[in-house]
Amino acid sequence: MKISFIGGGNMATALIAGLVGKVPQPGDIHVVDPNPEALNKLHTQYGVSTASAIGEAVADSSVIVLAVKPQQMREVAAQLQPRLTGQPLLLSIAAGIRSADLSRWLGGYGAIVRAMPNTPALIKKGITGMVAMADVSGEQKELADDVMRAVGDTLWLADESRIDAVTAVSGSGPAYVFYFLEAMQQAANEMGLAPEEGRQLALATFMGAARLAAQSDEPVEVLRQRVTSKGGTTHAAISSMEAAGVKQAIVEAMKAAQARGRELGDELGKDS
Repeated sequence: MKISFIGGGNMATALIAGLVGKVPQPGDIHVVDPNPEALNKLHTQYGVSTASAIGEAVADSSVIVLAVKPQQMREVAAQLQPRLTGQPLLLSIAAGIRSADLSRWLGGYGAIVRAMPNTPALIKKGITGMVAMADVSGEQKELADDVMRAVGDTLWLADESRIDAVTAVSGSGPAYVFYFLEAMQQAANEMGLAPEEGRQLALATFMGAARLAAQSDEPVEVLRQRVTSKGGTTHAAISSMEAAGVKQAIVEAMKAAQARGRELGDELGKDS
């Protein structure tokens, strides 16, 4: 399997790090990026082949990962279209770009899988929502799954319209976790704990609770209730959050992220 990456940013680098041991040789991974420093770093660290422009190495690939900024995708599609002679799989990880729009920019090309990874992929703990167009073969779908599983779990969707919900839950989700951790650390500091003490306690608590939830067969609501003894300290905290509407605020925030995802798809996909 030969894989080409169009774009050598953080997510592409994370995928390359996960894939380099799974291909026969590092040179089977090819990276195209206009930034010579990024290319040199990737070649030095992983042994991949590199180029500053789309060329024959891309055309020979069985998988082409589109890892450019959404605003650059239309231009990249125009450069890529003449190279798509062998029906390679196109795996797009660009936020907001709908498969139908990318297909249209490529003259009706249909072997496209759209993926929405998240930043824990940088430490191989990500999760990626994925959806395939009708022209994607079973073998190509497996290839796409293999690529994204190099950095974490995958979740396949039957309908691309649900990808905006995936973006709201897991794509943007790490920011919600960091935001809550910020609040926990701030509270710890205001209650007299040293900054490093607050950080250690907050991180360990979050990681431990998440692992407990992942390993338990019980709903998180039940796990939360077990910690919340009536009249106790946790009950006081949860009651305060409920009175402030924290849970509903989180729900509404995630719906706002979903709505923005739809808007981005409309904006980026419209004819110029």
